[in-house]
Amino acid sequence: MQTEALLKLVETELDDRKGLNIKTIDVRGKTSITDYMVIATGTSSRHAKSLCDYVMEKVKEQGQQPLGLEGDQSSDWILLDLGDVIVHVMTGQARELYQLEKLWSVAGDKTHS
Repeated sequence: MQTEALLKLVETELDDRKGLNIKTIDVRGKTSITDYMVIATGTSSRHAKSLCDYVMEKVKEQGQQPLGLEGDQSSDWILLDLGDVIVHVMTGQARELYQLEKLWSVAGDKTHS
């Protein structure tokens, strides 16, 4: 699956499943681990885990195997590694605490919703 198609699938699935404040950060040139990070907020730990589960299911339907999933039903932060796209879904409190957008964004960067 091409990176742009994977990114669109992730963004669409998070939006369809009521993920909040979905942000995509282009990290090409900043790290070699991935091209994009998608950050979303779940309304609860359970919702955050469900969002990642739904994304993982859709990715598998497209014939791509996720590289890893970190976090469980009670975690405030779930990470889904899809290779060229890494998905972070957090509770509002965790997102405010860790501020990944601030960590990975620098003035002039491409960050879009």
